Amino acid sequence: MAVVVAGEGGLPPGVPAEASATTNMQNSFMDMAKSPNGRKVLLMLGSAAVIAVMIALVLWSQKPEYKVLFSNFSDRDGGAIMSSLQASNVPYKFAEGGGAILVPADKVHEIRLKLAAEGLPKGGGVGFELMENQKLGVSQFLEQVNFQRALEGELARSIQSVGAVQAARVHLAMPKASVFVRDQQKPTASVLLNLRQGRALDQQQVSAIVHLVASSVPELSPKNVTIVDQSGNLLSETNKPAGSNTLDPSQLKYVQELQQSITKRIESIITPIVGANNIRAEATADVDFSTSEQAAEIYKPNQVPNSATVRSLQTSESRGNGNGASGVPGALTNQPAPNATAPLTAPPLAADGTPATATNPPAPGTPAAAAAAAAAASAAANATPTQKDTTTNFEVDKTVRYVQQPMGGLKRLSVAVVVNYKRVVAKDGKVTIAPLSETEKNQITDLVKEAMGYNKDRGDTLNVVNSPFAGVEKDEIVQPPLWERPEIIEMAIQAAKYLAIGIVLFLLYRKLLKPMLNKLNPPPPEPLALENENAEALERMHLEEDGKPMGIQNTYQQNLEAAKELARKDPKVVANIVKSWVGND
Repeated sequence: MAVVVAGEGGLPPGVPAEASATTNMQNSFMDMAKSPNGRKVLLMLGSAAVIAVMIALVLWSQKPEYKVLFSNFSDRDGGAIMSSLQASNVPYKFAEGGGAILVPADKVHEIRLKLAAEGLPKGGGVGFELMENQKLGVSQFLEQVNFQRALEGELARSIQSVGAVQAARVHLAMPKASVFVRDQQKPTASVLLNLRQGRALDQQQVSAIVHLVASSVPELSPKNVTIVDQSGNLLSETNKPAGSNTLDPSQLKYVQELQQSITKRIESIITPIVGANNIRAEATADVDFSTSEQAAEIYKPNQVPNSATVRSLQTSESRGNGNGASGVPGALTNQPAPNATAPLTAPPLAADGTPATATNPPAPGTPAAAAAAAAAASAAANATPTQKDTTTNFEVDKTVRYVQQPMGGLKRLSVAVVVNYKRVVAKDGKVTIAPLSETEKNQITDLVKEAMGYNKDRGDTLNVVNSPFAGVEKDEIVQPPLWERPEIIEMAIQAAKYLAIGIVLFLLYRKLLKPMLNKLNPPPPEPLALENENAEALERMHLEEDGKPMGIQNTYQQNLEAAKELARKDPKVVANIVKSWVGND
């Protein structure tokens, strides 16, 4: 016979206290599981756990969706935003390693407006609010530094308002003012831009930022402003000479807008004739962006005097006195005329004997010659000397022309138009396509010329082609399939979420909760099964412990002990027998 010596607390020696406690708990749990009341308690606890899991799943499915409130903020702004959210009892959480604050999606805009009213976020830099906290006794140098910091912060905030700019830093170099002209220096500025992912600034936007900074600082010239992006690329062309012949982005934009406008006008006037998606038009504009000035002064040749315009006319006339000495100088003039020796009617004779004429004067020494000389002297004595001058000035033809040709003139325009074949519906309803007739094509050509402003002298060209299109019935914009659309994907995710939750809840109910509830509240047995069970119980009551039938001669005390034993071994059968007895009564 082995003797076991109990240790401290009635435990065998060598057994740890923790192992013994665990063993006792397991034994207690097994005893509880074996007893009817213990099994009921465990079933109730299991049912409560399953119901709790189901409620947790339903609450998780109804959990609000969080969206980004602010991101890429400074630590100071993050602390101020978090304090404001806590004061307003707004749930929030962090994402992206603390770089973003998330709030419920249905409250994002409301919270942003509320924080904006509080001046949040303020940004990494400070503005003119720095001047509001000036302390007493601050030196003039410190005031100037604070003013420069405030100006840099305000400029950075203004630049960050541009859509493509995520963050900006501005550095101003403002030299000290001097009373001497030779010692004066102009201020300069440097701007560092942090652009958003996948965004870029065109030259016009860069120029706008340059002029924004230059206009905010006194005596700052745009050529002294330098702009650099986060990759170190120089965006502002500070070394570009003024008036250099470089391509301006605004000129390209003007050409594109002009071509698009012409194309739109052509398609809008032809579409009602041929139908939608049955015409394609493209225009190419040759625009002259050079500026020219011309000055000319032209003198025409002299015109006919009768048709010319008189500018001025000057006439002068002078006459002499007739009382002075006159006549042919010589002695003959002072002698009296001789007597006539020939008839006055006879003509004087010349030296050759012919009658004297103006071209053949009389012979000298003859009385006729003397008479002619006397007549000439008398006529000369009686004549009055006269002088007459006339000066006429005519206008000179002169043309002065000053021509200034503006930039942006259209030099040449080329347009290409493609028209689809027209649809022809037969009597049986079959649809076919056919080319346009020459009349229809000429009508379309005339309409296109009017819409584009065709000018033959300018060298414009137009080409209209009638050709079948590939895929006329299809829309030009290809829609993505349903499984690639964002709204369909979002809807599918939500549906899958609720479907998965429903499946989990159904499995929990069928596999765990319903069996536990059936064990806690079993259904009443069927009558036939109850009768069979009662018959078997009665048969067991008439059996001895060794399995032999009990005689009629068994005493009452023996039958009572057998019934008690059966009740201890199988109380459910005894309860059913009692129920059947009560039901029969």
